[in-house]
Amino acid sequence: MSRRSLVSVMAMLAFVGVSAAGHAETEADRLLRTRKSERYSVAWSGQSIRAGGAMVAVDAPFADVRKVITDFGNYADFMPRFERSRVVRKSKEGVDVYLQVPILRGAANVWAVTRFEPPIPDGRGQRIEGRMTDQGNVRDLRAIWHLHPIDENRTLLKLELLIVPKLPLPASVITPELEFAAEQAVVASRDRAEAKAKAVAQKSGPPSE
Repeated sequence: MSRRSLVSVMAMLAFVGVSAAGHAETEADRLLRTRKSERYSVAWSGQSIRAGGAMVAVDAPFADVRKVITDFGNYADFMPRFERSRVVRKSKEGVDVYLQVPILRGAANVWAVTRFEPPIPDGRGQRIEGRMTDQGNVRDLRAIWHLHPIDENRTLLKLELLIVPKLPLPASVITPELEFAAEQAVVASRDRAEAKAKAVAQKSGPPSE
C-alpha cells in the first residue's frame, strides 16, 4: 500500500471513530485524545425543557475529582457560571447549598437552595445528585454529576444541569445556556483537580531508587 493510501485509510478511521485495531472509540478515548470538552442535551422526565450537559476527561484520580465536585460551598470560587455558593445546612440526607446562577447573559439571576445527596454507585463510578428544596425563585433546579474512573490516574466527568425558570422562556433559549454553564463547570472542575494533582505530585517528588 502506498503512503498516500495509508494516510487516507487512517484519516477515514479517525473520522468514523475507529482505531487501527478495529475497536470503536469510546467517549473517554475521544476526550483523552482531543483534550476538549463536549456539550450535549438530555430529556428530563416531566419537563419540557431539556437539561444541558457537558463532559470532559480529567488527568486526575477519581478520588481527587470527587473532592473538587463535593466542595459545594466554593463553587463560586472556581466555576464561572455559579455567581454565589454557600453551604446552609448539612445532614444525613445531604448538603443544602445556596446557589445563584445568572441567565439570559446576565439579565436575570436564578437562585435556589439545592440539596446534594451523598454519592451513589453508577456503574464503575458514582453519581451525585442535587435537587432544589422548597426555596428558590425558579420552578426547578437540578444537577447531576457523573464520575467514572478511566484508570487509576484519569477520570471521566459529566454534569447535567436543569433550570426551569418561572419566566415564560422557550426551551430553545434555556437549554443552550444550560449546556454552556455545564461546560464551564466541568472544565473549571477539571482544571482545579488537575492543578491539585500536579501540586501533590510535585510535593511528593520523584520516586526514590
